[in-house]
Amino acid sequence: MINVNYILTHRKTAVAEIEINPKRANITAVGRVINANHLPVGITVVNNIPDIDDLNDWWQGRSIPASRQNFLRAMENMDVSSSQELILKCLGLSLSDQYWVNPVQNQLRWEDINFFDNPFSEDVGNALFCETMNSRPLDLLAPDNTSDGWLKKRWKIIDGKRCLIKGGSDPFHQEPCNEAIATAIMQRLKINHIPYRVSIQKGLPYSICENFITSDTELVSGFYIHNTRRIKNPNDFYTHFLECCNELKIPNAQEDFDKMLTLDYLIANKDRHMSNFGAVRNAQTLEWTGLAPVYDSGTSLWHNKLDIDPKTAPCSKPFLGTHEEQIKSVKDFSWFDPSLLSGIRDDFYNILSLSPHINEQRIHSIWNAFKTRVDMIMC
Repeated sequence: MINVNYILTHRKTAVAEIEINPKRANITAVGRVINANHLPVGITVVNNIPDIDDLNDWWQGRSIPASRQNFLRAMENMDVSSSQELILKCLGLSLSDQYWVNPVQNQLRWEDINFFDNPFSEDVGNALFCETMNSRPLDLLAPDNTSDGWLKKRWKIIDGKRCLIKGGSDPFHQEPCNEAIATAIMQRLKINHIPYRVSIQKGLPYSICENFITSDTELVSGFYIHNTRRIKNPNDFYTHFLECCNELKIPNAQEDFDKMLTLDYLIANKDRHMSNFGAVRNAQTLEWTGLAPVYDSGTSLWHNKLDIDPKTAPCSKPFLGTHEEQIKSVKDFSWFDPSLLSGIRDDFYNILSLSPHINEQRIHSIWNAFKTRVDMIMC
C-alpha cells in the first residue's frame, strides 16, 4: 500500500493514484492506474503500469530549470528552496498541457483552477523579472512555475489573451528581435508558425506571443514523441522521429519538418532542441491535430556572436550536428520559393533597430549573412 495523496489527472480524467513527497515534491510511488490511455505520452508503460522513474522524470521536467536567468534570486524572493517545490504550489498546472495533480484530501475541479479559463497570480512572474514584491504572503499559483527554458520569461494575461513574454541575453539581447524576424520569414514562406512581436520594456527588448494551446488541446514535446518507440538506427535519428510520428498518426509530419529544418538553416538556429518543437493533440479524444506551429526560434542569426559569417553557422539541432548535414534530410523543396522573401530586408532593419543594443553595422552584417544563406540553400 502506498500513501496516496494525489490523483494524477488529465483535464477531468483521473489517471493514476500517486504519492508525492511534500518536502522534495517528487513522485515516490504509483498506486492504482485508473485510465492508462491518458498517461503522459512517451512514458514507459508495462501492463498498464507506468515506470516510476520515467513518470518522475516527466514530473520533475515540468519545473523551471536551474539555469533560468535570475532564478536563484527569484527563489529567495519567493522563499522557496527549489523549482520542484513551485510545481506542487500550482498542482503541476500548465498552459502547455492539461495534466495536474488533484489532492485526495481536498478534491478540486478542473473548471475552477485551470489557467486557460481562470485568472492567475502574477507574483511568480514578478519575482522572475526581479520586480518589486509588495504583498505578503505571495500567491504562487501561476503557470510560470511550469515553464521551461533558460531565458527570462513569464506568462501574463493581455487583453484577455494568455501571452508569453520572453527576454534576451547578453551582449545584444537579440533573441526577441529574432523571434519577430522568424515570424516575418515564415509569413512569407507560408510556414505554420506562432506570431511574435517585440516590446521594449525598461530599455530591453522582449518578445510577446499568444498561447496556441487551449483548454482542449495540449503540446507534446519532441522529446516524448521520440520516446514512444525504440530507435533502430542511432545514426538516422530523423527517420526514427518520422516513424514515431507515423505510428502515432500525427498528420503531415514530413512536410512540416521539411519546412522547420529549412527555416532553421536560413536563420542558423542553433537551439532547436527536443523541447523547442512538438505536436498538438486533443486532450479529450487523444487525437493528434499535427505538428505544433513553429515557435521558439530566437537563438539564431548569430545572436551572441561578434563575428558573423554565413558559412560558419553555429551547430544545429536536433537531428544532426551541422546545418549542412541536417538540411540534406529535407525531402522536398518544391514549396520553397525565395521570391516570396521580397521585401524581407526592411523587416530585418526595422525589427533589429528596435533594440538599443544592436547597431546599424551589426544589422547590415546579419542581413547579408541571411541573404547569403538563402542563396546557399538553392545551390
